[in-house]
Amino acid sequence: MRITSTSCICPVLVCLCFVQRCYGAAHHGSIKVTRNQTKHIEGETEVHHRPKRGWVWNQFFVLEEHMGPDPQYVGKLHSNSDKGDGSVKYILTGEGAGTIFIIDDTTGDIHSTKSLDREQKTHYVLHAQAIDRRTNKPLEPESEFIIKVQDINDNAPKFTDGPYIVTVPEMSEMGTSVLQVTATDADDPTYGNSARVVYSILQGQPYFSVDPKTGVIRTALHNMDREAREHYSVVIQAKDMAGQVGGLSGSTTVNITLTDVNDNPPRFPQKHYQLYVPESAQVGSAVGKIKANDADTGSNADMKYTIINGDGSGVFSISTDKETREGILSLKKPLNYEKKKSYTLNIEGANTHLDFRFSHLGPFKDVTMLKVIVGDVDEPPLFTMPSYVMEVYENAKIGTPVGTVTAHDPDAANSLVRYFIDHNTEEDRYFTIDASTGTIKTAKIFDREETPWYNITVAASEIDNPRLVSHVPVGVRILDVNDNPPELARDYDIVVCENTKPGQVIQTITATDKDNSANGARFHFSLDEGLSLNPNFTLRNNEDNTASILTRRRRYSRTTQDIYYLPVLISDGGVPPLSSSSTLTIRVCACERDGRVRTCHAEAFLSSAGLSTGALIAILLCVVILLAIVVLFITLRRSKKEPLIISEEDVRENVVTYDDEGGGEEDTEAFDITALRNPSAAEELKYRRDVRPEVKPLSRHHPSSSLDSIDVQEFIKQRLAEADLDPSVPPYDSLQTYAYEGHRSEAGSISSLDSATTQSDQDYNYLGDWGPEFKKLAELYGEIESERTT
Repeated sequence: MRITSTSCICPVLVCLCFVQRCYGAAHHGSIKVTRNQTKHIEGETEVHHRPKRGWVWNQFFVLEEHMGPDPQYVGKLHSNSDKGDGSVKYILTGEGAGTIFIIDDTTGDIHSTKSLDREQKTHYVLHAQAIDRRTNKPLEPESEFIIKVQDINDNAPKFTDGPYIVTVPEMSEMGTSVLQVTATDADDPTYGNSARVVYSILQGQPYFSVDPKTGVIRTALHNMDREAREHYSVVIQAKDMAGQVGGLSGSTTVNITLTDVNDNPPRFPQKHYQLYVPESAQVGSAVGKIKANDADTGSNADMKYTIINGDGSGVFSISTDKETREGILSLKKPLNYEKKKSYTLNIEGANTHLDFRFSHLGPFKDVTMLKVIVGDVDEPPLFTMPSYVMEVYENAKIGTPVGTVTAHDPDAANSLVRYFIDHNTEEDRYFTIDASTGTIKTAKIFDREETPWYNITVAASEIDNPRLVSHVPVGVRILDVNDNPPELARDYDIVVCENTKPGQVIQTITATDKDNSANGARFHFSLDEGLSLNPNFTLRNNEDNTASILTRRRRYSRTTQDIYYLPVLISDGGVPPLSSSSTLTIRVCACERDGRVRTCHAEAFLSSAGLSTGALIAILLCVVILLAIVVLFITLRRSKKEPLIISEEDVRENVVTYDDEGGGEEDTEAFDITALRNPSAAEELKYRRDVRPEVKPLSRHHPSSSLDSIDVQEFIKQRLAEADLDPSVPPYDSLQTYAYEGHRSEAGSISSLDSATTQSDQDYNYLGDWGPEFKKLAELYGEIESERTT
């Protein structure tokens, strides 16, 4: 089979294709099927050969975006077996078959019924087959072919990433690459010039240019200065058809910003400056600012200020504010108008980040001169020292001098100074000061052990100008006097074992003294000399501010004496020395052989019982709780049960109280229970004997002869009706109970009420056949049966 196409191969052949289509199907390409077969020659036998393929692959072409009123002709299928009599049927399957592409099954003509877009789908794969219309058998094997959508220029170039924002350093060389832009065209790049794009610049000349083929944007001028112009808006156009007339185009905007480089040196606006600073300015404070201008930005405008020379370089210092790029002038030393009235400073401002490419534009620094004028100020008094430290002994009398502060007027007038204490804290009230001389005296008696140090503030002001005040801190140290005797460091719990040996150390004691080390660091321990020699214990002074308690006996007995008291005398090494007496308590305890305390007299009872105080308390508490429970139980047993209704005057309605005890034995005749056991056994209907009825019961209307046949359920209903219509209600304490165990049971009643009066005809002999387990039961029932028979 042969496949040909009538679609145009290039735009130059469009007219030829149109003429060709007007001639009809005879001039269109076709798929021709040639069947390979052998000829039959007379007199020769048929020879079978391997057939060749009759369908040869090829492709059709169809123009996209077809807008004509009639379906677009695509091509023709034809088989060599087709004699033109309509016996061959052509079938088309595959992508778009029957929807987009239709075929005339008799002629094999293929048409496109829809407008196709190559940018959505470039080709369609279909299958063609020729079959015998009568037998539906294939005349040719199925063949695959392609219908390719032929492109036309219907898509303009597009910049998918635009608009663009880009930067380029200022002062760049001409031809410096800025950015490469790329436009895409959805048309077929392999067919014609529909997707061949050419770039051009519409706006941005003469500063920038663009390469027509690559789209690379470059600088077009030398030394573009950011300080002159910083932002540029460049419009780039992309046109297909290689830029020819009739091509489609698209454009984008490229915003280009020139970035800064350090091509501008700093410059001071003036060559001479003058600054006024009063002599009262504080050391370390900022007294003025100075700034050099730099046309650059960012780090390229950073600079550092320096005092390079001048007579004030040792009095002033300069630093740089990184945010404002200003030079901050500060005071290093105090100013004194009376000594020097002006200073001259040479200040330099220089860039910190240099670009050596532009060194020829330098130098990148500038110098200016600053004259500082010192202003005369009426200054407050000046103390001779920045702070004072004084001392006074504790217990000193009120009015004792502590020390003297001195201040003078630094001005030329040298005015007199007046002193006073700022009473801002309680400590300032412990002292007084002479307003003329500055002598500080005590105003209270001090105790070093309570407060060893006082901080006060003394102020001085000129008599002529009291508003000018100076302050100075004064620290007063309280010196120690030996006025506190030594004491034991703590309360000692001393224990001596019963089996101790003579000369054994049982405790080491220490002492403390509130005085400082100069008056209380050396302690001496001894026994009270006024007492007789202690036969039980002795004391040894260790000469290291400690003492040891030693035993003088071999054994001690708790039963004889369980506590001993030992007076101890402690003296310090102060001038004059002070002493105190303390009494130590020594307990006698039973100890193990290794010296561990086993028990003492105060804990003998508890220890012998093996229980602690907490355990005994818990036991006693449990006993008390048990006794309380027993008493409560007995009380509840003895208490009587309270009646539900206490008073007959209860105001609640519909509450009736019954307190009679019933009718005794006659009350049992209120209802004859045998009427329910066996209704037929009732000889007569009895009435209630506890209440005298005024109305005859309903049951009297029934003759007694009908009791044999009366139904128990009906009988109960009659009794209930009598109770409901009884005028003597509410009834007394007789309870009428009706129970019905069944009717006409073949087994009879299983109640034991009448078992004593009825005779059983049950034979229990079969129990003997049930085995040894029922032997005793069989004997038992056998005896009962024999007794009944007897």
